[in-house]
Amino acid sequence: MASEMTSTAPDSVQCPVCFKDFTPSSINGHLDVCLLSTSADSIPSTTDESEPPLKKSRTSGEAVSPRPGVNRPSANSPTSSSSSASVSGTPTPSSSSLFSLFQANKSKVPSQSERNGVMLGKQNDASAVNKGIKRNLQIDSEPEPAGKENLKSQLSGSLGPIVKASNKIPPRSLLTMDKPLAETLRPHTLEEYFGQNKVVGQETLFRSLLDSQEIPSLILWGPPGCGKTTLAHIIASTSKKKGTARFVTLSATSASVNDVREVIKQAQNELRLCKRKTILFIDEIHRFNKSQQDTFLPHVECGTVILIGATTENPSFQVNAALLSRCRVLVLERLSVEAMGLILDRAVDTLGIRVQGRHTEDTDQSDEHESKILIEQKALDTIAFLCDGDARVGLNSLQLAVQAQVSSSGHDGSQEILVKEEHIKGALQRSHILYDKAGEEHYNCISALHKSMRGSHENASLYWLGRMLEGGEDPLYVARRLVRFASEDVGMADPAALPQAVSAFQACHFIGMPECEVILAQCVVYLARAPKSVDIYKAYSNVKTCLRTHKGPLPSVPLHLRNAPTRLMKQLGYAKGYKYNPAFGGPVEQEYLPEELRDVNFFTWTPSGP
Repeated sequence: MASEMTSTAPDSVQCPVCFKDFTPSSINGHLDVCLLSTSADSIPSTTDESEPPLKKSRTSGEAVSPRPGVNRPSANSPTSSSSSASVSGTPTPSSSSLFSLFQANKSKVPSQSERNGVMLGKQNDASAVNKGIKRNLQIDSEPEPAGKENLKSQLSGSLGPIVKASNKIPPRSLLTMDKPLAETLRPHTLEEYFGQNKVVGQETLFRSLLDSQEIPSLILWGPPGCGKTTLAHIIASTSKKKGTARFVTLSATSASVNDVREVIKQAQNELRLCKRKTILFIDEIHRFNKSQQDTFLPHVECGTVILIGATTENPSFQVNAALLSRCRVLVLERLSVEAMGLILDRAVDTLGIRVQGRHTEDTDQSDEHESKILIEQKALDTIAFLCDGDARVGLNSLQLAVQAQVSSSGHDGSQEILVKEEHIKGALQRSHILYDKAGEEHYNCISALHKSMRGSHENASLYWLGRMLEGGEDPLYVARRLVRFASEDVGMADPAALPQAVSAFQACHFIGMPECEVILAQCVVYLARAPKSVDIYKAYSNVKTCLRTHKGPLPSVPLHLRNAPTRLMKQLGYAKGYKYNPAFGGPVEQEYLPEELRDVNFFTWTPSGP
């Protein structure tokens, strides 16, 4: 074994199947082609479809008989290798050299048919061929073994109609889809990825890194349905096509730390043996707590894995700072109406649905028995406007509306089916409002409401109030914020504002939603129109600053301001010299601040430097 390994050039890697030498950068692509050829050679050995599949041994050298009831020779029999060769249809290498790099006991070397059984034992032959061809088509620069060009052309020709048929999904199949439409039409290239030109545009840094396959660890931050998971899968597809990395997907909602450690262990072996990186995609990474996120730190630091995390929450608060410093944050924006229009146009084109009033040169010759489905342009515009930039909601609403109309039309394929605007509204039921009571959007909206009232913009104040209440916000939370605003921003300019806010809070507590929404709206408009004064807020802030920045012990309370309920306290001088104001007819001159703070005006006071 040592002589076999030393005979290989230091800068080359030997294929364990055909024993040819390849450079480390091309060995992964060659293994795909070589294993594909081996799998394809074993296809003729399958039994008739009417017969049960033959069981293949994975441990012994025993070959499978082509028909049940035929005696099978033992592994030591000289006919074993010859029968394996006849079944597989290709000459079998000698048992002394086959997989010599991986076999500790060379006396028990599996035959060619057994290796085929190991590769195909967990899936049927058809699926193995389809997957192999899919990967084979992605590797154009890999040299093929001699005598395999004809096989590739035959298999590629047989797969051609399948790939072509998958581009156009019959509309009737919407009723039997196992996956939502958003998952079925998930883009696989950046050319089909719409709405995030600021991040993945032609002149962006990320686009150049993706083209050069120098992908750093990333945190994808954006609202639901903006394309975070899709972008991660596009990165994976590009990396697989060029054979530079493998892609592993985990969800923080279901995965554990043990799952992550297992993936990292596999990534270490992959990097050491095949010189191939591993891209680990963690969906909803904010679901991992800080200690769980620490698991990634050393492996992201040394480059064992390329971490791509997707989150809808602000990474500054939900992602460990140490992990955040090792990743680049890409902010994905909510999809615009124009981007949603492009996504919906691609969907109806793929499904073969015609847009009413739109003339296209490419008219598909669909099956005569298939229903002709049309959709109004206004219906597509309604989806684009009401889905609130969420492509998943928009596509699934389109699917639901079409399903409903196809089901109601029955099985008569001769009639046309028209999806109208009211059908779309029925599928959506209401405008999809992005709001998370425990997330960043919660604080964004309350901040916008506060600033709009401070700026005396009553229309904007009502809008942000509606955004919060329609999104499911607790009305008592809004009422508490209005009480605070009445004192902080209105203050003494309109002392009646505070009783108005307190009354609104009590009314909301009494009757609840939805009746209390008009009470909150009245209070919001009152506070927006009221004169503003922040003198109380600033003065008290100066008091806090004065107390927190005071050097040394705080000054004691003057004796004449102290209470003297006992004789001892009176003897000590408590309350001595205090002037009772109601006993005087005019103003009374008396000091109320400590000696160190006399003549201080906290309404105009500014803290001194350190």
